[in-house]
Amino acid sequence: MKKVPSKKIVVAGLQFSCSAEPEKNLRTAIAWAKKAAKQHSQVICLPELFRTQYFCQSENFSCFDLAEPIPGPSTDAFQRVAKECNVAVIVPVFEKRAAGVYHNSVVMIDAGGKLLGIYRKMHIPDDPGFYEKYYFAPGDLGFKTFQTKFGNVGTLICWDQWYPEGARLTALQGASILFYPTAIGWHPSEKEKFGNAQRDSWITIQRSHAIANGVYVASVNRVGFEQPVKAHAGIDFWGSSFICDPQGVILAEASADKEEIIVAEIDLDHLETIRRNWPFLRDRRIDAYHGMTQRFLDEEAI
Repeated sequence: MKKVPSKKIVVAGLQFSCSAEPEKNLRTAIAWAKKAAKQHSQVICLPELFRTQYFCQSENFSCFDLAEPIPGPSTDAFQRVAKECNVAVIVPVFEKRAAGVYHNSVVMIDAGGKLLGIYRKMHIPDDPGFYEKYYFAPGDLGFKTFQTKFGNVGTLICWDQWYPEGARLTALQGASILFYPTAIGWHPSEKEKFGNAQRDSWITIQRSHAIANGVYVASVNRVGFEQPVKAHAGIDFWGSSFICDPQGVILAEASADKEEIIVAEIDLDHLETIRRNWPFLRDRRIDAYHGMTQRFLDEEAI
């Protein structure tokens, strides 16, 4: 008798702090992934750029030495983990694509260790303490989903999480859950006045992606204070990793300051029920969205 595929997927996010030692960070990530696997997790997501501290706080030529190819050390290590533990893993990588061409990427590794593909961060920020345009070329592979052993998952990265277009286009490819590996936190001088509003906005926008697209969302952040360059103020990463369902209901949430694993069950029957009752994808006016590809609609273009 043919086995009926499970309609439930257990997913996990690994929230941990990152040191200045890439090899130590890799060992930490592997240990956390194996711990999540023992908690029956099937799809595991690591934080953005987990191999290093967040070096984009400054423009430093030597930081390009931290990049690695795909396949490379990080993917090799997690292909072994995926095979050993029978888990799919979302592995963020500072990708060295060619001489002088670098990307902020994730690699999707399926259970059994097969490398399913790469997603390259599409939206690249350039803000004080987040000088990513200096390091990363914009993604050129488009928005991606991957059919893992356990289900269809979409991958985006950090700054992508503010853009409804990215979430929509990924969901339209059949993703049941959107993963956002992340490195986001407070500037110390802003935390007291703006901190709560900033973090609430971050959570709210991603919950809205879940609701508008009828998908689950998992955002996986790092935690801890990092100041790689003493001349800069540093960033206090706010953790708060979470998983929510298609109604935006928080299923699992981490603290702002502790290393933790968040685990939740993705129920495809629940996803179907929500989409039947809130049929946003059905009612889209795809004939009326031509302006979405314009930077801004000036009067002449209206």
